[in-house]
Amino acid sequence: MSTVYEVFARKARGEPLRHIGWLTAPDDDLARVYAYQMYDEERWFDMWIAPRDRLLEVFNSDRNTALGR
Repeated sequence: MSTVYEVFARKARGEPLRHIGWLTAPDDDLARVYAYQMYDEERWFDMWIAPRDRLLEVFNSDRNTALGR
């Protein structure tokens, strides 16, 4: 079974992370490898991955909701 991971990166220290894409992988270790191979076309300062099913919504202006209210 594969998990969908969202990929975030920044080009320099102090910059905010930005979403650069997504990938699927069977586990965290392979997700790291896949992210590096797929998104290393730029010289990133750092890169992060997060399983999509663990991303939690804080606010959605379309629904005007915050913190599950």
